[in-house]
Amino acid sequence: MIWASEDVARDQVRRQAAGMTAQQIARAVDEALVRVRETQGALHSPSQVRRAEFAPDPQELAERWVARLTEWQRVAAHLAATGADTYDGDHDREGSAWAREREERRAEVLRSHAAWAARRREERDELQAEVWLSAGAGRQIRAAAERAGLTPHEVLAQLTERVTLGEGGTLSVAPFVPGHVPGGE
Repeated sequence: MIWASEDVARDQVRRQAAGMTAQQIARAVDEALVRVRETQGALHSPSQVRRAEFAPDPQELAERWVARLTEWQRVAAHLAATGADTYDGDHDREGSAWAREREERRAEVLRSHAAWAARRREERDELQAEVWLSAGAGRQIRAAAERAGLTPHEVLAQLTERVTLGEGGTLSVAPFVPGHVPGGE
């Protein structure tokens, strides 16, 4: 899971608390206290043995409400400490730092996923083949590889990279001298 219960709670509470007064935040703290008691109690309830198929995991739900309560209490303390009339997330240094960290993690995950997807697309285009050449063709490839200081596989890879597809499906390779390619095979 990319986001812990605390991450989700911080994000939800910061968005919900925007513009709320201390009294409204105090009511949110009270509601979260009730939800924590309810979800904690449901963990030990015999009725939880048979859950509905798509019901949320009671342990996860309890963790979410504990995290939300903690964040509502932090927001209430921030508002009391600053003496502001309403909560403004932009003036909440701790909450803003968490939001930035969360956004950085999100961006990193998206970058990693994009790189993984690009590698997967590239891998789909790659071709690995086992080639059986006649004795004469094999000797020619080995001789060219030896002269160039390459392996026969590297010569064949360079050969196939230079193949051009002509009209009518004809394949051709312009003459070239096999050699070490910077950054390549």
